[in-house]
Amino acid sequence: SLPIVRWSGTAASFAARPRVPRRSSLLDEERTLAEDYLSTLGFSDAELSKIKLRYGRSFEPDVENKVKPFLRWLAELGLTDLEVRKVVVAFPMAFRARLEENSKPVVLWLKGLGMDNSQ
Repeated sequence: SLPIVRWSGTAASFAARPRVPRRSSLLDEERTLAEDYLSTLGFSDAELSKIKLRYGRSFEPDVENKVKPFLRWLAELGLTDLEVRKVVVAFPMAFRARLEENSKPVVLWLKGLGMDNSQ
């Protein structure tokens, strides 16, 4: 368990203590190229915030080689714009995967089991 730390100073000395700079919120940071691109496709600020939180570290996937091909593939599968946004918000790590080696074979396997796009 964590040790309990007690403050032995006064209220004035507590207020005058050195402050540790807080990390800025995710929305205060400058937008990445991927965020700019997704926002042009209709992704809301709330959706972009969720994507950044789930993606981890920094959301900077290569737009031309990762984001666009993945979104194009989802559209080719027959997903609507809303369904594509739901997939991206739920699984932004897919932008890190190799489309030809990872994502496509899994979807083909699932379709072989009888699953369709709605599942």
